[in-house]
Amino acid sequence: MKTLVCVEPGIFEYREADAPLAHPGQAIIKIRRIGICGTDLHAFEGTQPFFEYPRILGHELAGDLVDFDQAPGFQPGEAVTIIPYFNCGKCIACRSGKPNCCTTIKVCGVHVDGGMVEYLAVPSSSLVHGNNLSYDQLALIEPLAIGAHAVRRAAIQPGEFVLVIGAGPIGLGTMESARIAGGEVIAMDINETRLKFCREKLHLLHTVNAADNALQQIHHITRGDMPTVVIDATGSRKAINDAFQYMAHGARYVLVGLQKGTIEFSHPEFHKREGTLMSSRNATREDFGTVMQAMEKGLIDPTTYITHRVTFDALKTRFPGFLDPANGVIKAMVEL
Repeated sequence: MKTLVCVEPGIFEYREADAPLAHPGQAIIKIRRIGICGTDLHAFEGTQPFFEYPRILGHELAGDLVDFDQAPGFQPGEAVTIIPYFNCGKCIACRSGKPNCCTTIKVCGVHVDGGMVEYLAVPSSSLVHGNNLSYDQLALIEPLAIGAHAVRRAAIQPGEFVLVIGAGPIGLGTMESARIAGGEVIAMDINETRLKFCREKLHLLHTVNAADNALQQIHHITRGDMPTVVIDATGSRKAINDAFQYMAHGARYVLVGLQKGTIEFSHPEFHKREGTLMSSRNATREDFGTVMQAMEKGLIDPTTYITHRVTFDALKTRFPGFLDPANGVIKAMVEL
């Protein structure tokens, strides 16, 4: 089968490999869709934490179930996606119902080779039924589930202002989940095209350009209160550090985005707010189910995020262009 390997930052190579066979407890998927994620882009440019090369990228996946072992209820040929966070099931996190932050987690396409292949072997326990959703929809469940998990962590209450920083796919999904939870969502980005997308496709009333006196804009929108929930989905160190100033007194600040450096903020300013700072890592099967139900009810249509399509054969050539803001990429989808 054909695979696409990220040999080192900035370099992809197509390589031939043996198609996998199903070992005990494993399933084989014929890949049909690969969503290009920020993790893939960061890995290609060499800025992704917890990453080693060479690596086959890709974890936003949809495909057909070819063969499997220990997957009761599944049928050969059915469309599936996966929960791409392979956990041990034994550590303190797993025993506490938090397999998404397992101490020895292996994320598909990050810690182990991922889905930029024609056939992929995965743990049967990671399979998710397609429920008659399209390949495009199935490949977009995972990034939406990350947003749903962050919103669940934030415990958003109806009517409170929720500032989501970063209008990429993860941020957009977070905004959608925050809206469904009843939050009054404020979208922030430095890209005016993405903010326009938020207004026109997500129908958000409040958008803020971070480069245009953001603090004053947010103060005005919230009538001086400031947001009681702030969620970062940028992975930018500067954006993360700057966002502490946007917190209301008593606010929760959730970090979805990830960067390699330290976080710096004023302890007195944070302390006087009695702020809560938390991270949100990956997602759980519960979050996947929440997103799928929202799709089935028509509450979310993530296919509107897809701005670029590419065949697997052309991906090596086209991929570097996805990093260029001038190309207006929100979500690129690979078709096999």
